Amino acid sequence: MICGSNGLLGQRLALMLGSQTEYEVLNTSHHRSFVFDHHLFDYTQLDITRKSDVKSLISSFQPDVILNAAAATNVDWCETHREEAWKVNVNGVENLVEAARKVGARLVHVSTDYVFDGKSDHYCEDDKPDPVNYYGKSKLAGENAIRISETPWAIVRTIVVYGHGMNVRRNFALWVIDSLKAEKPIKCVDDQIGNPTYVSDLAFGLIKIFELNRIGIYHICGCERISRYHFALKIAETFGYDPSMIQRSKSSDLYQAAPRPLSTTFVTLKAETELGLKAMDVNQGLSLLKRELQIARKN
Repeated sequence: MICGSNGLLGQRLALMLGSQTEYEVLNTSHHRSFVFDHHLFDYTQLDITRKSDVKSLISSFQPDVILNAAAATNVDWCETHREEAWKVNVNGVENLVEAARKVGARLVHVSTDYVFDGKSDHYCEDDKPDPVNYYGKSKLAGENAIRISETPWAIVRTIVVYGHGMNVRRNFALWVIDSLKAEKPIKCVDDQIGNPTYVSDLAFGLIKIFELNRIGIYHICGCERISRYHFALKIAETFGYDPSMIQRSKSSDLYQAAPRPLSTTFVTLKAETELGLKAMDVNQGLSLLKRELQIARKN
């Protein structure tokens, strides 16, 4: 069972698992309809914050594995809508944990680099979280709800996920592409550094975790450490846009509602050795994104 299947990651999981006949997959999200209705995928509307609905659906479907890609991920929105963010990122996770325990399902949950303060860099799975914004705090509380549960679990932390999906909220790469295409100058910071993650690498990692029966925390992200500014320059180069439209700035210049951890690169040795994951660098990921956008335009 996939939660959040209308989001960028959820769509990728639906496509990757839906093409494999050995799995019976139920896609769910809080929307009434599924973006892949034409694919004849099984889909049921589910708001994970509604405890009785979660309990009822999981009890009737009896999944072996629940992949939770549902979350409130807009960092500034979470900072100013704390109650709603907590409802999704914590209460929703608690509902899944409880329902999973009752049917003996494993839970594979997606978390974030924003559980760290960004002061240490090269974070391992067992480094101590210390979030600097409310989004990070809510995601850490969701992690903790899973870690103390009696349900078999895995938590995947990731960084700056990008890629193409149908009707998805614009991720960093799509925002840069759309802005440059419209010849709109943008500001990108050179002091926020991470490993941009192509969505297929993340989806592959989640699938490997349940196929190999892995438990615990995994850091899954792209293999290249880069600032948002330099990532934007690579996007301009890949897509043939004018790099002079990208203005170099500092986080303090943006006046964002939520503070950001500045450097949150991951050590991914555990995912590489235990899952056989070899994530893409920025050029490889952007080349695939370019191809996907070209195919989407033709269709």
